[in-house]
Amino acid sequence: MNSEIKSAGRILDLLEYMASQREAVALAQIIRDLGFPKSSAHGLIQTLAGRGHVVRDNAGRYMLVEASRHGFPFRRHEEPLVVTARPFMEKLRDESGETVLLATMNAHCDIRRLAKCVSRHRVRYDVNLDAAIAAYCTATGRVLLAHTSKETVEHYFSRVQLLSYTRYTVTDIDRIRDMLVKVRRDGYALNDQEFVTGSTGIAAPIFDRHGEVVAAINLGLPTVRYNERREAFLLMVRSAADAISRALGYRRQIKEK
Repeated sequence: MNSEIKSAGRILDLLEYMASQREAVALAQIIRDLGFPKSSAHGLIQTLAGRGHVVRDNAGRYMLVEASRHGFPFRRHEEPLVVTARPFMEKLRDESGETVLLATMNAHCDIRRLAKCVSRHRVRYDVNLDAAIAAYCTATGRVLLAHTSKETVEHYFSRVQLLSYTRYTVTDIDRIRDMLVKVRRDGYALNDQEFVTGSTGIAAPIFDRHGEVVAAINLGLPTVRYNERREAFLLMVRSAADAISRALGYRRQIKEK
């Protein structure tokens, strides 16, 4: 086996190993578990990190990007966002017991899920990161639509087909416009069984240091559990969004009366 084939085999071994890890792992553990030479392991993990398939957390540990399980790595600007948000997502998952998702939206109002921390409940909400998502009838989508320009939103409405995914889905454009105004005012969005029957989503915006909304954090859970602790879940989501925003350098401006 020549050196190029050997390196290819090692990077595939490393990818399979990282895919089996549910928590971030240190380089020393990777070397120990796979038996790779230190220099080789370091070079391979840096290659994966450079291509956006692996990220390094603040403790120096590595984790496979969830999106890479489904065929698409991070874009360059997305990696710092996920690395910053991940500890807060894990904390929210542990405090709430429910699934946490992080997503962004592009100029065409297409939603892209970047990361998730899945609930440990036997019955839980979960979704593939590359699964389709409708912006107009999901909590994540409404948060991001509410914080984009009016022109962008109207262009989105002019081309999207408003489908009823469940009997609860709101498809009236005027009602949705009113919802977006409320979302921007209240600082959160709710999707109560509009996209998937039996599941509820709560989302809040994440701001960068310039005061721009760059993502949304979403708590997804079975509706029956949401109904038991509505106010507590809402407070947890908004607190997590505020913590991530502060970690990104955002400082809320207090207006003088």
